[in-house]
Amino acid sequence: MAFEELKAQIGMLLGQLTNPPEDLHELYEQIHQELNTLRATNQALPADLLELEQRLLKEFPPAGKT
Repeated sequence: MAFEELKAQIGMLLGQLTNPPEDLHELYEQIHQELNTLRATNQALPADLLELEQRLLKEFPPAGKT
């Protein structure tokens, strides 16, 4: 998947934050997956997205790490 396409998908996911979905955890999972895809392709991750991921990680810790 092209970097620009991933950025567009993340942008759409972040746009959902202004109209939060019923399941915020699902939104976090989608953002996390997109960021992991970028990591897998060795793409640089924007600092603001990394900060958002960390904030969401505090709210939704991985299973077994509560």
